[in-house]
Amino acid sequence: MSSDWDSVTIIRKKLPNSKVNSSDSALNAARRAGQGISVEKKFNAGSNKNAKVDTNAAKLDQADDVVEVKNVGLAVSKAIQQARMEKKWTQKDLAVKVNEKQNVINEYESGKAIPNQQVLSKLERVLGVKLRGSNIGDKLGPKK
Repeated sequence: MSSDWDSVTIIRKKLPNSKVNSSDSALNAARRAGQGISVEKKFNAGSNKNAKVDTNAAKLDQADDVVEVKNVGLAVSKAIQQARMEKKWTQKDLAVKVNEKQNVINEYESGKAIPNQQVLSKLERVLGVKLRGSNIGDKLGPKK
């Protein structure tokens, strides 16, 4: 009879949880125990990558010759500069108002940026100047 009490039946055993420890003490304890520690850098973590380029990557890969990427025109860059100077803003001020980085504004003003419709739309709204289509540089009308 006493042998019935000695046998133990485990129905389910919990699997060990793999826990991510980033504290120094936990990492040191793992090193002492001889466990492997791997460090992976997050790709594009903490950066504003909303603005994507409109060019088709597959089309560029399949092309045999050199494909020229279209840049913002000189008229658009001059219009952005003049509208910004009229409001007496720095490039940093404008970047904060349109929620973009300062180097994005710098590229648009120098004419080196690849046109992105979302960024151009933000700039149009904040500056109050037309930057797309015909008659670039004209003032936008009042809100309807």
